[in-house]
Amino acid sequence: MGLDSKGEQRIGLLNGFAAYGMWGLVPLFWPLLEPAGAAEILAHRMVWSLGIVVIALVVMRRWAWAGPLLRQPRRLGLITVAAATITVNWGVYIWAVNAGHVVEASLGYFINPLVTIAMGVLLLKERLRPAQWAAVGIGFAAVLVLTIGYGQPPWISLCLAFSFATYGLVKKKVNLGGLESLAAETAIQFLPALGYLLWLSSRGDATFGGEGAGHATLLAATGVVTAVPLVCFGAAAIRVPLSTLGLLQYLAPVLQFLLGILYFHEAMPAERWAGFALVWAALSLLTWDALRTARKSRMVLREAATTAATAAAATASAEAAREAAAANPTTASGTAGGTNT
Repeated sequence: MGLDSKGEQRIGLLNGFAAYGMWGLVPLFWPLLEPAGAAEILAHRMVWSLGIVVIALVVMRRWAWAGPLLRQPRRLGLITVAAATITVNWGVYIWAVNAGHVVEASLGYFINPLVTIAMGVLLLKERLRPAQWAAVGIGFAAVLVLTIGYGQPPWISLCLAFSFATYGLVKKKVNLGGLESLAAETAIQFLPALGYLLWLSSRGDATFGGEGAGHATLLAATGVVTAVPLVCFGAAAIRVPLSTLGLLQYLAPVLQFLLGILYFHEAMPAERWAGFALVWAALSLLTWDALRTARKSRMVLREAATTAATAAAATASAEAAREAAAANPTTASGTAGGTNT
């Protein structure tokens, strides 16, 4: 059993590294799709993602969720909101990468956990621990530093962070599996995306049929690029603790940041380094607090389990003594008589 558990955790970690690694390296893919613009790439991503996800669901025979979902207007409304927010996220990210803003895009995913916490306080009335308040404060200071450095707020980073945080919040309320959720969201995106592609084609502005078979294949591969990391993430989520996934999530923006500096050779003036340093300090504090809280929770659970086991053993021992006394009343009365003497 222990060996099986370790094997499952190893598989989960490998899938987690694969998912976040692919998300971290995806800036290398979007420039390959030029001369297609960001809007055309986004539309192809929506259309082909639905095709890939439908194939996956057919192979795995996972359709039981669809019927109940169609009978729940509120959940359908939430999925529509999720589809809208992830459309904004995808579109801004593709445009940012192809416009030479990979570092700023990576910052969006660095500050996303801080935005998620802030939204929890503002929208869900959650109570923060002191370390979390400090992390949010440092994150806010980082945005101010970057705003001064850029001469304007880092809109790309903020848009990516807030859209993805909103997407996560809505998905939490919908409570669907990753693959099922993507299927529902891309089903909503499909008709507008297909309509846009047909409109582009009618104007002669589409690149899908005019830039060769290789370009068309790459555009179709946007579905695979979207679905495969999500499948790996789903496999990781059911096998490793959330605390581990929380640490792995930083792999993607770290890789994006390194690509922006080392591969795309984007500028990193002193004020940008200062802003990033503050963000990393906030995330370090947040991670330390999360690990400390998880450790305390495990200790409390372990103590509770030990107490429960001790109480259960005492109860079982007393029950056994009563049963023994009932089975041998002579001995019990003899003992009672001896005591009276």
